[in-house]
Amino acid sequence: MRLAKLAAALSATFALSSAALADITIGVSVSATGPAASLGIPEKNAFTLLPSEIGGEKLRLIVLDDATDPTTATKNARRLVSEDKVDAIIGSSSTPATAAMAEVAHEAKTPLVTMSPVSLPAERNEWVFRTPQQNEVMASAVVEHMKTQGYKTLGFIGFSDAYGEDWLNSVTRHAEAAGIKLAAIERYNRADTSVTGQVLKLTTARPDAILVAGSGSPAALPQTALVERGYKGQIYQTHAAANQAFLGVAGKAAEGAILPVGPVSAVRQLADSHPSKAAGMDLLNKYEAQFGAGSFSAFAGYAHDAYRLIEAAVPAAKAKAAPGTPEFRAALRDAIEGSKEVVGVHGVFNMTPTDHFGLDARSRVLVRIEGGAFKLVTP
Repeated sequence: MRLAKLAAALSATFALSSAALADITIGVSVSATGPAASLGIPEKNAFTLLPSEIGGEKLRLIVLDDATDPTTATKNARRLVSEDKVDAIIGSSSTPATAAMAEVAHEAKTPLVTMSPVSLPAERNEWVFRTPQQNEVMASAVVEHMKTQGYKTLGFIGFSDAYGEDWLNSVTRHAEAAGIKLAAIERYNRADTSVTGQVLKLTTARPDAILVAGSGSPAALPQTALVERGYKGQIYQTHAAANQAFLGVAGKAAEGAILPVGPVSAVRQLADSHPSKAAGMDLLNKYEAQFGAGSFSAFAGYAHDAYRLIEAAVPAAKAKAAPGTPEFRAALRDAIEGSKEVVGVHGVFNMTPTDHFGLDARSRVLVRIEGGAFKLVTP
């Protein structure tokens, strides 16, 4: 009897020890190819900079390419939860692909931390958290600047998908509250090669300013077309255009455009007191040491912050369950939702049951493109 009790005790101890040493597995789906590749490549690069451990456990990282395709993103997410048994998912780079992955996360009850500001109905939001700034937060910055400049009319051209529509809804609400009229609304597809017709309609309406709601290099198409058409008003872009791909494709046509961006996009210009300054400089230095001077992109920051949210939540989740179990995934979800003052390079996260973005005004600054670089717009 005593031997049996001893064996049982040893077995329990071994089980606890094995659980304590269990790997934590994170699955990633990025758009390393396709129209959103200029977003996905720096995100993929950022994952190569992660440590080999998370919360004292070995980190197993699985990175897949969804080619900016929602169907492929769905397949990747299903593989990650069913075959790889991941504890959490990160992805994707574009909003349509992310929305597809969110469905899988909901079904599989697996935390998903996204790198795009996807909007979801409440019943599909429980397991999904975001690192990009909510479009509402960024739209308010754009409208606030328009109001200080005395602009009265605004034109809009954005992607004909969830990202474009969410930006249109957000900026419309803020513009109406500020007494600014939407003079013309146009849409285009991510893979389009011409927006001549849309730009003609926009310039004919003669708005004081035009907002382009695109991402990466496709955001350069309306920008260059507007400049070539001779538009002299203020052009605004969104935080999804804050990368070298946009600057490279738009070239001189980008000069003077204003964007609301995360603080890491202008990290060298931030005051030392900014909460994201130290973390942002650390990531910037590591990234450029690995991939070359001038290679850093704000999208690498979204990947960094996705990992950071999971990393900060792991200790609380481990206290409740072992990695690799449904109980751990549920505890990890709860811990991410309870994130308080988690410092990232794009801001400081405070999640709540009703706010799975968790970012406030500390997550945004306005920049103007000058000499092919982002320069802070002072108040």
